[in-house]
Amino acid sequence: MAKTILAVDDSGSLRQMLVFTLKAAGYQVVEAVDGRDGLDKAMQKQFDLVLTDQNMPNMDGLTLIRSLRALPAYARVPILMLTTESSDEMKSKGRTAGATGWLVKPFDPNRLTEVVRKVLG
Repeated sequence: MAKTILAVDDSGSLRQMLVFTLKAAGYQVVEAVDGRDGLDKAMQKQFDLVLTDQNMPNMDGLTLIRSLRALPAYARVPILMLTTESSDEMKSKGRTAGATGWLVKPFDPNRLTEVVRKVLG
């Protein structure tokens, strides 16, 4: 059975690129338009991996990560930040919140697929 990934980003065009890249690599992808939508979807269905942006309306990525980590079902699920933010301070905040890894936009589809495969085992 294909692994299912939750892609959380307020940019429709970026979500399209994520869906195209990840489906081509054999994953199922569910989209969420912001952190609140992502949290709602994660509470309804168990995902194998969550990819989230940082800067979004309604709920940012760090808040989403902390909210997911508070749920027993998401204590060990890999969560990757995919964002334009690249400062060491922001990456440190991501690790503290519970992010598994960090990718900077714009993303290289091959690198994204490689990282996803690595964290999913």
